Order: sequence, then C-alpha cells, then structure tokens
Amino acid sequence: MADLEESFPRGGTRKPHKSETSSRQEAEQDNLFDISTEEGPTKRKKKQKGPAKTKKLKIEKRKSSKSMKEKFEILSLESLCEGMRILGCVKEVNELELVVSLPNGLQGFVQVTEICDAYTQKLNEQVAQEEPLEDLLRLPELFSPGMLVRCVVSSLDVTATGKKSIKLSVNPRRVNKVLSAEALRPGMLLTGTVSSLEDHGYLVDIGVGGTRAFLSLQKAQEYIRQKNKGANFKVGQYLTCLVEEVKSNGGVVALSIEHSRVSSAFATEEQSWSLNNLLPGLVVRAQVQKVTEFGLQLNFLTFFMGLVDFMHLEPKKMGSYSSNQTVKACILCVHPRTRVVRLSLRPIFLHPGRPLTRISHQQLGAVLDNVPVQGFFKKAGAIFSLKDGVLAYARLSHLSDSKKAFNAEAFKPGSTHKCRIIDYSQMDELALLSLRKSIIAAPFLRYHDIKTGTVVKGTVLAIKPFGILVKVGEQMKGLVPSMHLADIMMKNPEKKYNTGDEVKCRVLLCDPEAKKLIMTLKKTLVTSKLPAITCYEDAKPGLQTHGVIIRVKDYGCIVKFYNGVQGLVPKQELSAQHIPDPEKVFYTGQVVKVAVLSCEPSKERMLLSFKLLRDSEPKDESVENSHKKGRAVNIGQLVDVKVLEKTKNGLEVAILPDNIPAFLPTPHLSDHVANGRLLHHWLQTGDTLHRVLCLSQSERHILLCRKPALVSTVEGGQDPKSLSEIQPGMLLIGFVKCIKDYGVFVQFPSGLSGLSPKTIMSDKFVTTPSEHFVEGQTVVAKVTNVDESKQRMLLSLRLSDCSLGDTASTSFLLLCQCLEELQGIRSLMSNQDSVLIQTLADMTPGMILDVMVQEVLEDGSVVFSGGPVSDLILRASTYHRAGQEVEPGQKKKVVVLHVDMLKLEVHVSLHQDLVNRKTRKLRKSSRHQGIVQHLEESFAVASLVETGHLVAFSLISHLNDTFHFDSEKLCVGQGVCLTLKTTEPGVTGLILAVEGPASKRTMTPARRDSETVDDKGEEEEGEEGDLTVRPKKRHSLAIGDKVTGTIKSVKATHAVVTLDDGFVGCIHASRILDDVPVGTSPTSTLKVGKKVTARVIGGRDVKTSKFLPISHPRFVLTILELSVRPSELKGSYSALNTHSVDPEEKTRQYQAGQTVTCFFKKYNVTKKWLEVDIGPDIRGRIPLLLASLSFKVLKHPDKKFQVGQAIRATVVGPDVPRAFLCLSLIGPHKLEEGEVAMGRVVKVVPSKGLTISFPFGKIGKVSLFHVSDSYSEAPLQDFCPQKIVRCYILSTAHHVLALSLRSSRTNKETKNRVEDPEVNSIEDIREGQLLRGYVKSVLPSSVIIGLGPSVLGLAKYSHVSECIPPEKELYSRCLPEGKLVTAKVLRVNPMKNLIELSLLPRDTGKPDVFSASPEPPLPTQEERKGGAEGGLKGEEKSQKKKEKNQKRQEEPRLSSQKKEPQKSQRGGQGKRERQESESEQELVNKRPKKSGAPEENNSGVEVYYREGEDEVEAPKLPPGGKQTKAAEVPRLHLSSGFVWDVGLDSLTPALPLREESSDSEEDEQPHQAKKKKSKKERELEKQKAEKELSRIEEALMDPGRQPESADDFDRLVLSSPNSSILWLQYMAFHLQATEIEKARTVAERALKTISFREEQEKLNVWVALLNLENMYGSQESLTKVFERAVQYNEPLKVFLHLADIYTKSEKFKEAGELYNRMLKRFRQEKAVWIKYGAFVLGRSQAGASHRVLQRALECLPAKEHVDVIVKFAQLEFQLGDVERAKAIFENTLSTYPKRTDVWSVYIDMTIKHSSQKEVRNIFERVIHLSLAPKRMKFFFKRYLDYEKQHGTEKDVQAVKAKALEYVEAKSSALED
Repeated sequence: MADLEESFPRGGTRKPHKSETSSRQEAEQDNLFDISTEEGPTKRKKKQKGPAKTKKLKIEKRKSSKSMKEKFEILSLESLCEGMRILGCVKEVNELELVVSLPNGLQGFVQVTEICDAYTQKLNEQVAQEEPLEDLLRLPELFSPGMLVRCVVSSLDVTATGKKSIKLSVNPRRVNKVLSAEALRPGMLLTGTVSSLEDHGYLVDIGVGGTRAFLSLQKAQEYIRQKNKGANFKVGQYLTCLVEEVKSNGGVVALSIEHSRVSSAFATEEQSWSLNNLLPGLVVRAQVQKVTEFGLQLNFLTFFMGLVDFMHLEPKKMGSYSSNQTVKACILCVHPRTRVVRLSLRPIFLHPGRPLTRISHQQLGAVLDNVPVQGFFKKAGAIFSLKDGVLAYARLSHLSDSKKAFNAEAFKPGSTHKCRIIDYSQMDELALLSLRKSIIAAPFLRYHDIKTGTVVKGTVLAIKPFGILVKVGEQMKGLVPSMHLADIMMKNPEKKYNTGDEVKCRVLLCDPEAKKLIMTLKKTLVTSKLPAITCYEDAKPGLQTHGVIIRVKDYGCIVKFYNGVQGLVPKQELSAQHIPDPEKVFYTGQVVKVAVLSCEPSKERMLLSFKLLRDSEPKDESVENSHKKGRAVNIGQLVDVKVLEKTKNGLEVAILPDNIPAFLPTPHLSDHVANGRLLHHWLQTGDTLHRVLCLSQSERHILLCRKPALVSTVEGGQDPKSLSEIQPGMLLIGFVKCIKDYGVFVQFPSGLSGLSPKTIMSDKFVTTPSEHFVEGQTVVAKVTNVDESKQRMLLSLRLSDCSLGDTASTSFLLLCQCLEELQGIRSLMSNQDSVLIQTLADMTPGMILDVMVQEVLEDGSVVFSGGPVSDLILRASTYHRAGQEVEPGQKKKVVVLHVDMLKLEVHVSLHQDLVNRKTRKLRKSSRHQGIVQHLEESFAVASLVETGHLVAFSLISHLNDTFHFDSEKLCVGQGVCLTLKTTEPGVTGLILAVEGPASKRTMTPARRDSETVDDKGEEEEGEEGDLTVRPKKRHSLAIGDKVTGTIKSVKATHAVVTLDDGFVGCIHASRILDDVPVGTSPTSTLKVGKKVTARVIGGRDVKTSKFLPISHPRFVLTILELSVRPSELKGSYSALNTHSVDPEEKTRQYQAGQTVTCFFKKYNVTKKWLEVDIGPDIRGRIPLLLASLSFKVLKHPDKKFQVGQAIRATVVGPDVPRAFLCLSLIGPHKLEEGEVAMGRVVKVVPSKGLTISFPFGKIGKVSLFHVSDSYSEAPLQDFCPQKIVRCYILSTAHHVLALSLRSSRTNKETKNRVEDPEVNSIEDIREGQLLRGYVKSVLPSSVIIGLGPSVLGLAKYSHVSECIPPEKELYSRCLPEGKLVTAKVLRVNPMKNLIELSLLPRDTGKPDVFSASPEPPLPTQEERKGGAEGGLKGEEKSQKKKEKNQKRQEEPRLSSQKKEPQKSQRGGQGKRERQESESEQELVNKRPKKSGAPEENNSGVEVYYREGEDEVEAPKLPPGGKQTKAAEVPRLHLSSGFVWDVGLDSLTPALPLREESSDSEEDEQPHQAKKKKSKKERELEKQKAEKELSRIEEALMDPGRQPESADDFDRLVLSSPNSSILWLQYMAFHLQATEIEKARTVAERALKTISFREEQEKLNVWVALLNLENMYGSQESLTKVFERAVQYNEPLKVFLHLADIYTKSEKFKEAGELYNRMLKRFRQEKAVWIKYGAFVLGRSQAGASHRVLQRALECLPAKEHVDVIVKFAQLEFQLGDVERAKAIFENTLSTYPKRTDVWSVYIDMTIKHSSQKEVRNIFERVIHLSLAPKRMKFFFKRYLDYEKQHGTEKDVQAVKAKALEYVEAKSSALED
C-alpha cells in the first residue's frame, strides 16, 4: 500500500513517518539533483535499505558541478515541446495575434483563432456575413500588455529563413485539457474565457469536458466596475477565476473573480493536484531543499520537486536562501514528457490575476562596451552583468553572427564583450542583449527609431506587383510602392532592381504600432535638401519643398508630402500660363517643387503653388548683374573669347566685346580628349579663341564649348531646339554630360539631353560605362524613343546605329582634324620664349638627328642627348633600341617618331630601316604593309616595310569608337595593312593613311619571343659586337649542375637570373613550384634582387631560341634554362628534351584526355586562340571555343586570364604541323550525342536555320525549330556569322551534326517553361493540342506549315480562315514564308500520315489570319453546296478523290525502284495525290460556283512526314504509339464505329518518306499549275473524271459503306430517325472537324426528330450533348443544357449521367457539388448514396466514405440498409481497404446470419481479392450454418466448383465427404 501511495499520491495532509523524515534530511545534506534532465523531478523517494543507500550516497558525492549546471540549464527553444503548459505575459497585441513573453527570454505568438472556441465561432460568423458583429471585441480590446496568461505550446514551426517560431494557444480547452470534471475542487485557481452572456451571469469556458462553469453577475460586478471600466464582459474575455463550489461531481461549477480572493489563492494538497494536471500560474508554498550557485531545488505539495533558475530568484533575497526555508513560489511551466516543474520566486508572480507592470529598459538600443559574462548555458545563451549589477541575457542565436562563427570558449565567466540592448523580457525582468555585429552597427533597431523623412539604407528583399519590399534592419522591412520606385513611373522595376541590391530610400510614413513603414526611391526626394513637411504645422507660407502628385483633376493637382500630409495646387497656380487641361501636362507620381501659399492645421487643409515665390530667395547683387549681362548672349550663339585665367578644370574667359565672364571646360576645347588637355596646357592668359559656342547660361555663369563638331552642327542649323522637333531615328551630335552605372546622359547644343542606357551604349558588352566614355567627350547619338509628356528621350551610341558613312573616310577625317589641332598647338608653342619649346614645336616626325647616348636604363630603353638644344631629352624604348649594343657617350643616328608636348620629350628609334629610308614613289590609295612604331591615344605612327617612311593612321573610326578590348589594341612592333591617303609628308612630317581590316594584323618575326630581347640584353651587358660575329664568354656548366644567382627581372611567364659567374639564366614559370595552385602566377613568388639556388636543366641558343643538347658545340654560349623547384633541387630532376631532332616528338608524349598545368601567355585575337606554355620547350594552344562554356569569358578572354596565370587544361591532341599541343579548359573535347559544346555561327540560312562550326573542322546544323524554346516571328535575327553559341548535340549519325540551341537542352538547370515543345515525329503530336509552326509555302488550295524539323502540314483553306480571299496572292501576302502561326491538331492518323490542323480563331483562340482583310466571311453550308446539283456531285467528287488517294497510298514502294520513279514519288504519298486532286478540282471548278470554297470533306491538314536524312528502302510499320494519359479528356472520335474514348494505342506512327525535301515540291508545284494543257489532254482528263464519277456513284449504293460526309449522315438519319447511335456518329463527325456549333445543331435536330416514345434514345442524345458542353462549352452553356435535360427526362438519370461526366473529366469539385444537390433531392434513392460512396472512395477519401454510409443509413428506410451496407462493402473491396470491407461483411452477417445473398456476395468478393485460405474459411463457415436444404445445396455446389477450379483432387473429395455428412445428419434428424 505504501508503494502504491508513493506512485499515486492522493493529496491531502499526512504526517510524515519518522523514518521518512530522517531519510529526507539525509538526502538534503547531499546533492538532491540526482536526476538527469531527461528524467525530470519525481516524487521524493522513501527510505531505502542500507547497502543501496550507501551506494547511492557515493554516487551523489561524485556528481560534479557540471552535471548540476546541466540540471539548471535554462529554457531554450530545443527544450520546449508541443503540449507543454507555460506561463506567459502579453507583450504586444496586434489585430490578428498576441505576442507573448515567456520565461528565460523566449517569445511566442497566439493566433486570433487560439483564444477560445466561442470567439472563433463569432469570427467565422463575421466572415460569413462580411459585416462586423457588434458584440465581437477586437484582440486589443480583450487583452492588454502585461496580462499574465496560461499557454500551451501548440507547435514549433520553422520560418522561411530557418528560424524557429513558437506557436501558443490560450484556449482553455487545450490549456486545461489535463483536468477532468471529477478532479475539480473548491479553491482551485483556473483560467477561462467568457463563452456567453446569460440572464443572471456568464457562462465561462474553462475547457473541462462535461463541466458547465457559471459566474454570477453579482460576483462579477465589483471586477467589472474596477477592472473593466464598467463594461459587461464579452465573448472571449480572458479571466482568472477561483472555483467556489462544485456540484454534480464536477458537472456544474460556480466561479468567483473577486480580486482579493484570486490574488491570495494557493494550491493545496486538498485540491488533489498531480504531476499530470499541474497548471502554470498556480501559487504554492514550498520548502527549499538544496541551494546551488545555479538556483534552488524546491519541494512543494508534499510530494513534488521543482527547479528555480537564478533568473527567477527574488532579487532582494539573492544569496540569502538556505535549506528547509519556506517560500512562496509560482509554477512557470511543466514539461509533459520529463515532468520537470519550473517555478519562480519573484514577487510579481505571487499574486495571481495582477498584470505585470509595463516597464521597458531605459537604455533600449544602447551599445555597451566590455560587458562581463556571468554564466554560459550551451543550449540557451549567456548571462551578462551590467554596470549597475543588473543581470542581462543574450540568447544563443544572438551571441554570434552565424553558427560557424560561434565559439563557446569566448563566453567563459569573466570574459567581456561588446553588446547592444535589443529588448526587455517582462517575465524575467531582464534586459535582452545581442552580440551580433550587424545589430550593433544597425542605425535602427525598432520601428520607433525611424523618423519620417529620414534617409535609410536597405536591401531589396522582393519585387512584387505592388512595389518593392526593402529590409532596413534585423527585424524591420518597409514597402516602396510602385509609384515611388523612381522619379518616373517604372513599368519593369526588375530591370533596375534585383533581390539583394543595396538601395537608399527616404521614409514617407512610419507607424511603429502597426509596424508599417512606407518609403520612396524617387531620387529627387531622397537627395532633396529642402525642408520636409511631416505635419501640417510644418507648412509655413512661403516654404518651398518637394512633393509628389497623387491625383490630377480638372480643378488642379493634389500633392502629397510625408506622413500623409497633402495639399492642393489650384488650377490658377499650376503655371504662369493658363493650363486648360492639367491631365495632359501633369501625371500621377510626378515629383514637383512647390511653394506653400497657406495652411490651416486644424482643418488639415493646405494651398500650394507651382509658381515658385522668387521673393523668398535671397539675391546676390553681383550675380544679378552678371545675369543681366548674360542676357546679351544667347544659347547657340558663336562668340569670340579672351582667356582670363587657367583653372584645374578649364579656362575662365571673357566674352568679347562686353567682357561677359564665362567658363570653357577642358573637355570642351576639342573633339579629341587628349588634344583638350594639350590646348589647356598651352593656351595662355590673353590668348583669343574664335568661334566658341555658348552652351548654357545660368544665374551664376555661362558655359562655353569649342568642339568643332558641335560648332559645325549649330552653324548648319542641324540642332533641334525643342523635343517636338526630334523624331526617332535622327542622328544628333552632342557631348557626354554625366556617366552613371546604368547609362550615359548626352547633352546637345540647344540644352536638350537624353539617356543612353547600358544596353544600347555600345555594340560591345558594357560592364562599366566609365570605361567606354569620359565626361565631355563628343559623341554621335541616334534617337530611339521620345516621350514628350515626360520630356525625355532615349539614345543609342552603338557604332552600328550611329554610322556617319564609310568607316575609312570617317577615320581619315578624324585623323586630319587631330593632326590639324596638333599643328595649332605647335604654333602656340612657337610663340613661347623658351628655345627648347620652340625647338620642339619645329621638330616633326621623320627628322633624322645625330645624338649621343646618355644612359641605358634597367628596362633596356636608352636616353639620348645632344640634339639641337642641350637640354632636349630623347628616348628610345627597348624595342626601338633594335637589339643594338649601346654605351654612354656613343654617337648614334636616330629618327624622330613623335614629340610629347606635355612631357617635352621626343620619342626616337634606332631602327636602321627607318633611319636609312628608301626613296621610292608612292601611289595614292595603294596598299602597304606597315609596322607600328609608336602609339598615341587616338592615332598611331607606323613605318612602311618596303621604304621605311613614317605613316600616321587613326586608331578610332568614329567619335564613339573609344573603347577597345586588350585583344583589339595594337602594340608596337605589330604588323598592319595600310591604305595611303596622301603620298608626301605634309607639315606634320607624316604620310596619312587608314588601316585595313583587323584580321590582317600580324606580329613581326622579330618579336616572336617576348623574352628574347630581355635575355639578349642581360647576356650582352658589357660585351661588344654582334652575337654572331663577336666572341662570347663561354660557360663550363653542364645539365644537372647547381648554380646560385640573383634575380635581375621578373616577367609574367619567366624570370631572368644573373649567375655569380656573370652568365645569364632564365627560370620558366613551370619550374618554380612543385604544386602550382590554379589561378596563381608562380613568378609572383620571386622578387628582384633575391638570391636563388637553381639547377641547370637546359640551354637555349640566342639566335634560334632552340634548346641545344649538351653535346652541341654552341651549348657553351647558350642562355641557361634553370629550375628552382624544391623537389628538383633536393633529388632527381627532369632535364629538357633536347635530343629529339623533331620538335613534334615532344608533344607526342602527352595523351589525349591527360590533364596538364599550363601558363597563359596571350590571346591571339586574329586566330581566336589562347597561347600557353606547358614548359620552357613545350607550347600549347587553347581554341577559344574550348576555353569556357561562359559567354562572358569567351567575349573577353583577356579579362578572365592574366598573363602568367596557372591554368589546368585537358590535352585534346598535338597540333602536328605546328608542333603545338592542343588543349581544352572544359574537359575532353567530345562531340557526342547528348553533349553540350560551344560553337561559332558560320552561316545563317533564312527560314531554314544555322550552320555552326566547331574546333577541328566539325560542322553542325541547327533547325529553325531548335533555335529557341519559344518560337518568334524572326528567330534568326539575333544571329550573325562569328557569333558564339552554346549547342546541344542531338545526333551524330551523319557527318553534319544535328544540333539544338534550346535552353531546355543546353542548360538543364534552368526551370524555364518550354513554350513550344519539340516536335520531332508524328508521335509527339496529340489530338486537341495547340502547336505553333512556321508557314513553309502557300499552294493553290492549301497552306504548308512546318511543325518540327521533319514534320510538315498542309492546311486546307477551309481551316485557315473564316474569310476566304478568292486569290492565292492574298494568301501569299497574309501568310508569307516563315510566318509564325498557331494551329490546333484536329486529328492524327499515323497510318495515312495525316495530321489535321486548324488555324481558325475558334480553335486556336488567336485572331483570324485575315482579320484585316475586306473579304466576305466564310460561306455557309448551303452556299458551299451551290452548283453541285443537290450536293451529290460534290460528294461524288470528294469520294472519288478519297478513293484515288487511298489507292495511291496503298501502292507499295519496292527497294528495286530506280532513281527516276523515286523522283516522281517526291514528297511521299501525299505529293501525287495532291497534284491529281488539284487538277480534278480545276476541271470541276469550270462549272459556275458561288465561291472557290473547297469541298465539305476537306476537314483538316494532310501531313507530309519526313524523318531522318537517309532514303528508306521499304516502308516498315513501327509498333503502336504511346497510351493516353489518365488525365486526358476523352473526346468524340469517328472511326469504323462510334467510340467515346479512343486511346492513342490504337494508332501507329507515320511511315518515313523519301529523302527529297519538301522544298523541291513547293518549287515545282506552282510551275506545274502554270503549264498550259492541250485540248487533247483536257478531253482525256474529262473522260477520266466521268469514269471516276460513275464509279463513285456505284460505291455510294453499297449498303456496307461507312458515311464520310454530312450528306451521307443526312441520308442515314432520314432512313433511321430514331437511332441515337447514328445521331451520335453524326455529332462525332462534326466534332472531329472541331465544328462545335454544327455538332450542337445536329444534337438539337436529333432531340426534335426522335420519337417521344423512345425515351432511352433521347436520353442518349442528351448525355452526348452534356458531354459536348462539358468538353467544348462554358459552365453556363452546360448548366442550361442540364436544366433542359432534367425537364425532358427522368431527373435522377440525368443527374447520375452528369456526375459521371464530371468524374471522368476530373472535375471533382463540380462533381462533389452535384452529388450534394442529389443527396438533398433524392435522399430516399439508394442508388445515389452508392454512386456517391463510389465517387468518394475513388478519390481515396476513406474517412469521407464512412461518413457517407452513416448518412445513408440515417436517410434510407430500414429495409434498404442491408443492401446499401453490402454495396459499400463491395466498393471498399474494389476501391478502398480490403480489411475494412471484410469487417463490414462480418458485422452484417453477425446481425443477419441467414442472408444467403450477403454470404454469396461476400464469397464472390473474397475470391477476387483474398487468398485461397480465407475463401476456404468462409466456405467452411457457411456450410455449417443451419439453413434450408435448398440453400445449403447451393453453397455446397459453389464450394465444390471452387475446389474443382483451384484445389486438388483431395480437396474435391473432402468437400464431397462434407456434403454427404450433412445429408446423413439431416436424414437422421428427420428420422428422430
């Protein structure tokens, strides 16, 4: 008994036994927390026997403080679980949820539907009636912050960002679920909600099942008066109640809410609380059992233990607790699984019913430094001690920015951190901290911190139709409405903004309570310096500010400011001039500058004006004067100016003759940017400039421009003065005003400006606009778009759009202009006093000078002196040193290349062929090869190879042509092709020329090796004479020797080393490191001057650059090749292969597929490959197409790869003729089926496709249908030769690959929708499918449409348009070749190669192809028959044509046919058939006819199907097509009989045709039609046609013939008017041609024609009509037909048929609604219940079917019950759960054991769905029943038949024996 009591305490007071007392005291002295956190607190154990006790004490003593700490681990998200009851405090009350503060800094949410059931019901009523209920209070009226609530954790959800969210419920039904009616005792403290108002009080929902709780009005009055402001309680009001009286064993409970009694209530033993039903919020008396540094362990209610963590100790008594001390405690939470009870000793919780005081920390948002850690909890967070001794808490997620960055070691007690106070926990009276850097640095922490008008930075979260969501803080986001995305209205914001973009916004409205933040991205508002109006009081008269127009009305504009403040601009204040219609001038969303006229804050009215008050602005007298003077100069006027002063950015000038001050910026001095700087440098104060253009004037200054291009534009009157003069397509000359990330603003001389967006700024890809243009640069712009209403225009700066004529002539004009300006600068220089400057001004390129070497610099260049003037500096670069040995003091002859007028230097060359020019007469326009000698910004100086003359040519071909990729740039020494424009050097000293195509540029052999010059220079230092002639210093080193030296210079691919003995060595990039990280440059690890130890691995001949073997006599003169690899220095080394005579042998050691590390050297722009080094002696080439699969990389490979960078490449194979290794960066180069590869367009074939080339000569073709996933009108317009494309290889069967550019194939990661699926064969086409295709050609009576690469369709005119033009020309005009059309598939017949299509609007939903044509509409049925004598002739003709076609199709094509017959069969079966039928039609059409409409039976498209390229010897019949999917809607289909549903498995694919393409047919056919026939031929054709007609007439009389036209059906229904099958076939005939309206007409005729006695026949037609409307009609038309059908037929049958139709077409919602109607109308019909049960089970809703059965049994009479139950059991067997079906049968048979019909059905079902053992068990049971002998005989016979079929002979004999036994037993019973 004692044990039982221990486990199940009964409560109440009981004196403890002495032994118990002593054992308890013993336990208190030790660690009583001997339970793990999983086990939780249990009742205190009684005294144990000796040995056990000793053992236990030892274990307890071994417990460490660590386990104690784990025991007191504070609450965290992980420690919560569903069903946990917990005390919370309302923190925030929103309209739809409560935010509840929980213990230990946690926070949860209570949805509005989790208050109580009565409140949820009221909410549903309010939603249903769509009007607010008077007696329903909102959440803010029911709850207030600080209110204590008992909650239960309903779920722990994970948000989209991965954070956990705690969902709570305060519903008493869930919170008090643990209580039962029997457990209720007086004095219990419970929470409940008011559920209804009664006459004498309130019914309170306390959530205890079977209990009615009542609160009398009398007991509630005081509370209502004091706490509820006198208002009566409403439904949902939350109350803390005391149970006063319990009646009827808990059935009725009387409550009290008297404040004094509630606040002093205690939970006692008498109330029989147990661990299962303990509730949070209960106040108990407890005794301290154990005091630890982490908290207390308490004992309460005699038997229970609980924990108090340090957060919930009473602050004043902290540290003064002792064992056995009695305290008052409040239960905070109870864990349902572990039974851990947590309590609080804080005084605020010890008075139930009292709200917590609303305190928030004063320093909320404050950042604190060096805050020490007091304790760390690994699952929850850390406790910190603030300066005033107050504790603060940081949750685990707030201790670091991410989980990866978190380090628990950093939070040891005593460690200090920087924190920010982010919140205040009312439940713990603690500040909550965050250590996240992002939160500490955040300018705003809460919505309260954000003030209206503040500029904030944020991140774009999402782009929605209503605006952009912007994240502005950790937990804050705002909305930028669509109107506020930019200064103008944006149609496509996603083009400008992307998710994740940083944006700068200004706050329009911030409502912290509603957490509503509205912002603007309008640049004018964001950057506005004007004062912001945030309230009506701010609006002082005269104040000017920016606002946004929100409405434009007839009476004026309404302008909105911040915080919803708005004002009116009356009509008279809109402008100085009268504006009759403001809506045409202003638009919603426009940013405007306004002045306040008047404001009435009390009425919230404000009057504004757009006429800005000038008096309010201070005026400066000097400015006014200059302004008045400025009026003398007009914009666009040409003036003379005098330079007053030079500034950093331009010239301060005075306009003559009035000396009006103005400014001329440096970029506006010239059209050439470089010349502008020179002019600024050399123009002096007092110089006069003529013909200067006035660009703009303001109150401050006048802006001038001297650009010749702009001056000539203004002089020629080609500068539009207003936007109305500008039309799209115009070319205008202007200058770059400013450059933004999104584009370039261009200004024109008249002051107009426009934007050139990034996309149309250049033909090249633009990454940064500032790389392409500079401010002030002269440009030519093409106008692409003009918007007069918004006064803006868009411009294109592409060279392809802005061409000014021939490239060569433009280039020559720019060169002449540039050199002319340079000549003008020379004249400015010659006016200077300095002799040096005058000398430089006279010096021109081509002059020969005698100079002396002054110095040879480290980089190999030479400085000369001793020219005409002593201090003149002349320089020759390393290249222009020409490999000559020079020493200081040496005299040399040099030629002047260029004079640098800024640095005052002269660039010269020592090249002998330039110094010793050949005298040879040159011809104008002759072509010459030149070598680039010097490069300037806009022009280059080259020398002619034949003569050595210096020639200048322009580097730019257009004013906009200023950006060149590195690969396009010329370099000194490069070969160019030049066309001479002048033959004699002019005053400039240069012959003028233009450069030929870039493809003819070459690199001269002299610079084949970049290192040659350097190496030579290093080796020859201090030596005399030429290498080949003079004796050299010989080294005695051998391969493998170790040497030491100093690094002399470091290049990207190698380093030059000076060895200790004075020799020169070279270290290649591949010989520096053992393992080279990809992407790094090994040479960067070497520094100039560094000492290195290296091993000799080879020697290179200076003259030939070849590596020589050590046995070679010249090896001792070689430049040594060294290696500093650590592995080669320590042990074995690999010397260079020098013994191979053939260099190709070196590349053969590499196998295809092998991976190697190589080093990038350069990108060869002409050959389109990357040049790399694998080693010092092995070079490689990477074809551009094998360099990457990224278009961006392939466009600018020189940006992706740095010179010297290490790259991992795959060997493709050796390039044998050139001894190069061919490599790939995208893996092995395999052009196999299914691979993706990069290719280059070589040819664009209009209306056919593309030809693509691959590396190594492979060619592929892309069909028009494989260019994109979405067809377009001009699919090939974006492709041009040389364009790089990503290809998917479809087939490699032929030498020409079949390719696809569809992104669904080339990039399968993209999930973009495929708008136009691939149609590769006739099997890909399904009936009813909508397809798009291209018109191939228009024939005399039909249109051929391409549906796929090998599928062509021929559409008859009757299905092309409802308006039939009489002439073929109109078809050709409206349907040109290549036009994109949408067609609907009407029928697919692979046997006959027929796909019937329709282009009619009613089928495709697209406009009529001739919608703009004036032709009359399509002739009616009767009109078509005109002229055909009762329709018979037309039918005969069509029949003849069909039979002829059939005959032609059946002719076998033998493999032995010769080429000629094959040609005649070009195009397959359809070709001849089409030609002959057309000639017949021509003959018949000679009779008078109303219009050239085709025959009735031409109802679709004949398809010519061509698959593959090879000829097919004999037709083969492939297996059947795929089966239809279950979801496909069945449709009427006409074949040999009448079938509702036809699967595609009954069809077979089309036969592939011959190889000849359809193009040849299309070309030949019109030619044939034009050919004139002789009289004899026409007579023969006529006779032939007559014979055919007579044959058709005979065929028509055949009784077994199937109807093939409308007339056939008309005859049949006349003979059998009551046959519904004929009428349905007639309907199906029309439906096949998608003539829905005709099918409806036939159905209506049938209903009128069929006799009223034939009810079933009529019903068949009604059902067909319902089916038709369901498939092709609207819901409205279907409803009308249904209502009529119900009137004319037995309603139940019509309802059941429509329900079946809905179910088959998967319209389950409509079917469900119809069944609900039927159950109301035909509730007594068991058939309806059974059908509905089958419907529900068919949708796998087993639970619903059980409810249906219950409802059926309630509605149907008792006599029907057994039948219905049996039917439902059968349905369960077939569609549901077999076990449930058996249970239903067993249940029924137990009630009705003698129902043999039920037994029989049960046996049938078991045989079908169960095992033989189960079947035999049932038979055994049934044969032992006590039934009539006749029935027993029936079951024995069934048993015997079953065993004969499924059992053995033994089983059969056993059944017979049992039958005999039964008979004997019966006979003996009769005898008795």
